[in-house]
Amino acid sequence: MTERWTDADIADQTGRTVLVTGANSGLGLRTAEVLAGKGARVLLACRSAERGAKALDKVRTAAAGAEPELIPLDLSELASVRAAAASARELTGDALDVLVNNAGVMATARGRTADGFELQFGTNYLGHAALTWLLMPALRGGRHARVVTLSSLAATGARIHLDDPNFEHRRYNAATAYGQSKLADQVFAIELDRRLRAAGSDILSVAAHPGYTATGLGSGMARSYSNPVVRSLIAGGHRVGEVLFAQGTRIGALPQLYAATADGVEGGAYFGPRGVGNLRGYPAEVRTLTAARSEPLGVALWDLTAKLTGVTPDPA
Repeated sequence: MTERWTDADIADQTGRTVLVTGANSGLGLRTAEVLAGKGARVLLACRSAERGAKALDKVRTAAAGAEPELIPLDLSELASVRAAAASARELTGDALDVLVNNAGVMATARGRTADGFELQFGTNYLGHAALTWLLMPALRGGRHARVVTLSSLAATGARIHLDDPNFEHRRYNAATAYGQSKLADQVFAIELDRRLRAAGSDILSVAAHPGYTATGLGSGMARSYSNPVVRSLIAGGHRVGEVLFAQGTRIGALPQLYAATADGVEGGAYFGPRGVGNLRGYPAEVRTLTAARSEPLGVALWDLTAKLTGVTPDPA
């Protein structure tokens, strides 16, 4: 990897099909635009039909090859996840080359998904895990397919409470819940790759994180506090932090773009910014968290995920 790898280094993607979750804004929209501009056929999986349509127009303008398409997807509702997977399989003819598990919510007020899961764990992790399993037949039909799952620096120091992942018996904390969900994403990415290797598959599962990137997600932190004074202070601090320290999505999307397209990427790898603290900068391979490399935790989370979602794990 060069020290200043950018999207200009991405090879022609003509003939490849990519599905990006959360492609209506931020990192997902940037990823969709870049890959469409390189010739890929991009499927934009979005929750909001209105925002998805606007994003589709932008990606269509950037596209250098196949027409991009919109797939309705609400990761907080397993029925929607199943419907989106079925639509994607039909649209691709079971030939999907890249799945980018990008969508997410951050530091939200206490809430539940349609299926009763804690909102961040259910949306950021369970929805993506179920989608990945349901799309495995299409990924098997792809060419040297890859699954790229977004984690976060917030996973550092986090813990997955396997006995209470949905905060039913412990006090809810927005930041703690977000960290748990993003650590679960990283654990899942590595466990998936471990199982793919054991099955003799050539599909790669990798993880990435954007460092400190201004995506708009952080604004949810302030809304999670009921006290209006605290909300105002946190929102103001967040805005100042993004202006002074955060990088834009053009740079922030590079780790996931590298993970999705670069030659020499190996299964189980983790990519993030190469700068100090992996906060910002051009992409580099970074070290996965110790917890994410734990095989017992990977197995336990895999089994718990199957139980909670009711989706049959694939690969088993």
